[in-house]
Amino acid sequence: MSVFIHEVPPPPGDGPLAAVKDNIDVAGMPTTAGCPGYAYTPARDATCVARLRASGARIIGKTNLDQFATGLVGTRSPYGVPKNPFDPDRVPGGSSSGSAVAVATGQVRIALGTDTAGSGRVPAAFCNIVGLKPTRGWVPTRGVVPACRSLDCVSVFALTVQEAWKTLTAIAGPDPEDPGSRIPAVPCLPSGRLRIGVPLPAEMDGIDPAWSDGWQRTVDTLQDLGHVIAPIDFSPFRLAAAALYGGAWVAERSSAVGDAVAAGIAGLDPTVSAIIAGGRGHDAVRLFRDIEAMDTWRLEAARQWRRMDVMLLPTAPFHPTLAEVAADPIGANARLGRFTNFANLLDTCAAAIPTGCFAGLPTGVTLFAPAWHDLLVARLGAALQDQLGLSLGATGRRLAAPQVIHGDDGGVAVAVFGAHLTGQPLNHQLVALGGRLLESVRTSASYRLHALATTPAKPGLVRCGAGGACISGELWRLSWEAFGRFTAAIPPPLGIGTVELEDGRQVKGFLAEPLACADAEDISSFGSWPAWLASRG
Repeated sequence: MSVFIHEVPPPPGDGPLAAVKDNIDVAGMPTTAGCPGYAYTPARDATCVARLRASGARIIGKTNLDQFATGLVGTRSPYGVPKNPFDPDRVPGGSSSGSAVAVATGQVRIALGTDTAGSGRVPAAFCNIVGLKPTRGWVPTRGVVPACRSLDCVSVFALTVQEAWKTLTAIAGPDPEDPGSRIPAVPCLPSGRLRIGVPLPAEMDGIDPAWSDGWQRTVDTLQDLGHVIAPIDFSPFRLAAAALYGGAWVAERSSAVGDAVAAGIAGLDPTVSAIIAGGRGHDAVRLFRDIEAMDTWRLEAARQWRRMDVMLLPTAPFHPTLAEVAADPIGANARLGRFTNFANLLDTCAAAIPTGCFAGLPTGVTLFAPAWHDLLVARLGAALQDQLGLSLGATGRRLAAPQVIHGDDGGVAVAVFGAHLTGQPLNHQLVALGGRLLESVRTSASYRLHALATTPAKPGLVRCGAGGACISGELWRLSWEAFGRFTAAIPPPLGIGTVELEDGRQVKGFLAEPLACADAEDISSFGSWPAWLASRG
């Protein structure tokens, strides 16, 4: 049972089979975090698990991991080592080892992992599958045993980017019970020709030739797809990566489970115990100095992001054997974090994508982008996976059709108050342009609404300052291209301007020329266009 720590028969239904890393709560199944003495049985699903079930997935078990999610190798577990499906003498990658192997071998279609330092990306690369690490805080971590609470992410494994993205968006979103949950921003994502940031040649020294070849194959493929390669200064990312275990952040692991380790509970892994116990050697002065340094590296990284849209790195610099890790458990693991450890410290999202086998072993790359650019790396990762056309995991299967990644490119939020509202005669224009209804809204109390003499009938919203009313409407989101087409087709006396909402937000929305409203009936007292229409029978 080196892959599954707990396994149950598939629940009834036809949804995809799924597995959950055993540091994430599944109601009624023990949570061990890879340590028998830590086990407890939760009565409630973690938020991400509850949402996974709601999406139709059928959970069949809890998967093995590096104990307390501490490691990138997948060997630090008293439950055994999940066998790498390509070479049993190589590590499967960690800490989400069981989840990656379960997907790669076709035992499940999707699996949840966690990713604090690379645990959702390294196992994906070593098992020839996709691993999506979302923006920190997008997927709630309520019900997840913390490794470093401020950095932890729930990640998704699948054979394809499309499947992983579908799952990720199903489990993502704010959770009022989770203090680390974040309200997503919706940035305007670049499209078309992207700037792909790559490190200067000196940063690539010491990489195993197979991984260097896989990375170069990806560089060439992205250029073939029309993207531009942009050399960048990788040093702030390298320095931040080294600080995750070399600085005071390891003390957060001690804060999370250090008391259990100090109590000597059953089944502790000696390497994991040593790492967690070592966190107690850092004091608050060291922590604040490290925070100041990280702030500097974050600023320097931001300068590099102005030169690129996506950063491309090998997921790992090499693929160690079980014997190499046994001989140097700390050193081998540290080498594996070279291109992964900075991601959550510098607030990026990431997508690990396979790049093919060299000498029988899979390699992979990771696409990084700033926080909330998850859709960007998913779309680029899907295009890359489509172009490479590689075998999926260890199944021998290949993609049957190009992948489709649904999502919002940022675009523009547009407030509508009349004929474009849901159920009104011009709403189809928004729908045809791919518009998405966001929410019902009201203006601030500084507007008047008038019934215009147009066909079809439309209202005119005018800002008046004092003596105004709150007018109800809807907020829709259009892509930038769709917004341009939509705005260009608006006939006078209407146009798009800036509308102030009741909560203080400033959004784009329909406004009318004051002159056109001068002799029109003032219907502000009804509070909305549909209410006035209803009053007329």
